[in-house]
Parts: sequence; C-alpha cells; structure tokens
Amino acid sequence: MHSLSLSRRTLLLAGGCALLLVVLIAKLTAPSTFGSSGSTYPSSSTGSATTAYTPAVATTTAAALVVDVAGAVRRPGLYQLAQGSRIADAIARAGGLARGATAASVNLAAPLADGEQVLVPGKGVAVAAAGGPPSQAAPVDLNTATAEQLDALPGIGPVTAQKIVDYRTQHGSFTSVDDLDAIPGIGPSRVATLQGLVIP
Repeated sequence: MHSLSLSRRTLLLAGGCALLLVVLIAKLTAPSTFGSSGSTYPSSSTGSATTAYTPAVATTTAAALVVDVAGAVRRPGLYQLAQGSRIADAIARAGGLARGATAASVNLAAPLADGEQVLVPGKGVAVAAAGGPPSQAAPVDLNTATAEQLDALPGIGPVTAQKIVDYRTQHGSFTSVDDLDAIPGIGPSRVATLQGLVIP
C-alpha cells in the first residue's frame, strides 16, 4: 500500500513538471504582446521595419566665397560668405562702414565673386597729394600696361595685376573692360570701379 502511494506521488510530480515545461515552452515561443495598448514600449515583431534614430546634428556648410574687405570699414580682413552674397553683405561682415567712408562710390548691390577685394574708399582717397585736384592721368591700357602700372590701380594688387598680364598673354587682347570679370579676384564691383580708369 505504501509502495502504491509513493508511485502515485511520483507520477503526479512528473506530470506537474511536464505541464510546467509545456507552459514555459508555450510562453517562450508565443508572439510577444508586450507593447499592446497601454504599454510604454512598442512591440517587436519579426519582419517589421526598424527605423534607426539619427540625432539632429547641425551641419555647417562651407562658405562658397572668400573676399577681402579693405579700406574704410571697421574690421578689414578676409571673410567667408555664402554664394550669391552682395557687397553690402561683405561690408556688414566687416563691421560696417568706418567714419569717413565714401559709400556712394561703392555699388552695394553688386554680387560678389570668390577671391574678390571689396575696397571702400575713405574721404580723400581719390584726391591727389597735398590736397590738390583729382588726378587727370590718362586711363591705363589693359593691352599694353605692365604689371607695375596695373598694380597702381585701385583694388588691384600685385597678384591680380600679374593675373591680368597672364590672362592677356593666354587669351589675347582685351576687347572690353568687362573682360576683366573673367579673371579670378575681379568681380563685377571691381570692374565697375575700374570703368574710366582703364581702356581695352
């Protein structure tokens, strides 16, 4: 009798273990419903698209233009500006006009070119030495002038003067003052400044 009772107990225990094992397997293999309504986390199902989160990082676009702002401005120097900027934008980046600047001689609406120099003249810049009348020197001929003569023009340094000479050598004679716009460092505003000072 005791032996029969022990066998029944063993059978019940084995059956309970088997049932518990079946329940555990069913839980492990059943689809997860964690993430149903009311859950703070989304459910994860096989085959669903996973979207990776990318932090919003501010990207800095390299400036398209570098210009040299010189003359009667508060902070002369090299400045980077976006493509399509105007001379007014370059002057604003340089702190604005300095006292005594003659803004009327600068076309603030002219577009900028990469490598261009924006020269803002001050009072007396275009006046001859000793306070005499403005110089009446003859215009400089772009097709015969030396680099030194071109260097003496407003806003044209030795590097740009040499570029003019090189351009003339490679492409032939200038036919118009506007041809200077094709030379790096000389933009529309500089061409406008040189009108009347140079001839083709």
